[in-house]
Amino acid sequence: MRNNRRDFLQKVGLGTAGLAASPAESGEKSISEADDEQYLHIGDDIAVADTAYGKIRGYQLNGVYTFLGVPYGADTSGKNRFMPPQKPAKWEGIKDTIWWGNTAPQIMDNRYANVHYSFADHWNYDDVSEDCLKLNVWTTGIADGKKRPVLVWLHGGGFTNGNGIEQDGYHGENLAKKGEIVFVSINHRLGPIGFTDLSGVGGEKYASSGNVSQLDILASLEWVRDNIHNFGGDPANVTIMGQSGGGAKVTCTMSMPGAKGLVHKGVALSGSMLVANDQEYSRKLGQYVVEAAGLSPSEVDKLQDIPWREYIDIANKALDRMRKEFPQPGFRGGFGPVADGVHVPKGEFFSNLTDHTAEMPLMICTTFHEWGATRTNPKLDNAGEAEIIEAMKQRFGEKAGEVYRAYAANFPGKKPAEIMTLAASNRASAVACGNAKAKQKAPVYMAWFGWEPNLYNGRMRAFHCIDICFWFANTDRMYTHTGGGKRSRVLAEKMSDSLLSFMRSGNPNVGNLPSWPEFTAEKGEVMVFNDVSEIQNDPDREARKALS
Repeated sequence: MRNNRRDFLQKVGLGTAGLAASPAESGEKSISEADDEQYLHIGDDIAVADTAYGKIRGYQLNGVYTFLGVPYGADTSGKNRFMPPQKPAKWEGIKDTIWWGNTAPQIMDNRYANVHYSFADHWNYDDVSEDCLKLNVWTTGIADGKKRPVLVWLHGGGFTNGNGIEQDGYHGENLAKKGEIVFVSINHRLGPIGFTDLSGVGGEKYASSGNVSQLDILASLEWVRDNIHNFGGDPANVTIMGQSGGGAKVTCTMSMPGAKGLVHKGVALSGSMLVANDQEYSRKLGQYVVEAAGLSPSEVDKLQDIPWREYIDIANKALDRMRKEFPQPGFRGGFGPVADGVHVPKGEFFSNLTDHTAEMPLMICTTFHEWGATRTNPKLDNAGEAEIIEAMKQRFGEKAGEVYRAYAANFPGKKPAEIMTLAASNRASAVACGNAKAKQKAPVYMAWFGWEPNLYNGRMRAFHCIDICFWFANTDRMYTHTGGGKRSRVLAEKMSDSLLSFMRSGNPNVGNLPSWPEFTAEKGEVMVFNDVSEIQNDPDREARKALS
């Protein structure tokens, strides 16, 4: 009988690798006996949900229904490149959505070259393709009539890199389960594919080309509006949240007229923006792209046929020329949102006291040592004042000494390397964003994350990205940022509670943290997150004066 079973399984394609002893032969528990210990469930009738385009099937893990790589837009290649996102085609039957969608086109060369960054950030990248308009959903209920708050995560990487699950800390399972919310993360077009403004050379056909990445984000939010009730979510309570470049996407998306009714709250971590690229600049860059491709204005359509990797190289050559001929201060310029006055407003965001943004609460957070340079450099970490001031000249020029002394006076007792990282990670842009938003009706809440992990001999500090996993209750999952364990988990419990409260009501106050006041330009109230969290009033205001 055993030989016949083996022959049958080999015929249907399982081979001997698929053979296993029966429960009776192995002494293992039967499926029914072990069922209460099983935490992954996947099968024909498990985790099936409706969307406007067809049914999808995911899986259930730890009590959370999980759907990965769900289409919210059509393939953006070919004739769809530089065009506003199109609806995905409907499908027959049930689409399996159990793996991440494609990463948007970006340069992947040497992405893992630095072993320390690869270890600490544990980058996750899958196939790269222009068919990248996909999203992921975590929820504890399917079409159960409940109205759970919805969080839409916008990944970091500036406007050129990243994807919706590039770090394990982005995972939505824990927060969805803890807070009875629906967690959504998305991929969207990036860099030259998402922000080449060809409206100056290509005319009306390319009128929206400079902002198609931002239009992708709106398309994902429209998908949420139209479909999230099938996942137990409330389309009338949507919070968008992002970090670094994702934080800038948050403030830009909130400000777009098309976001009215789609976005209700925002959370910007370690990044924000108040002004998009001037269209005169973006159109000049678009002209340079056409010239770098060796095309005339009448041949703009040919840019849609160039393989995406080759196109990015062409566009970056144009950007090099642009930076030489029209340099922009700081991080301005490049391929990013365009103030076209249609999709993205001209002027400063949040400056209208009565538009849709005035009703949107905003939470802003930065970290103490965003751009710390000492993780793998013990010599720099132990350097003296003179050596640190010399190193700071790369960023602050001849003002390095003045900036150093201002921060040293503001933060007595800090070693020189810590003064350098505090200065380099200054909160000026976050405070400027808070000041602008505070003029409107809806409240602003400011946070500053100072918790430091005991990793790399203490040199990691409160670095760029570390706070994400605390907000999402993922500190054990993202152990390469935190070390894992109780200490990080205690703070994560408080921060994730606060985020969930903000999602529900627009107010982050919870009982396990000090009373968190609204931010005002006068006092600069900020929640300082650490093992012991506390409210301070603009604690680095005097130091920042040296940066002007």
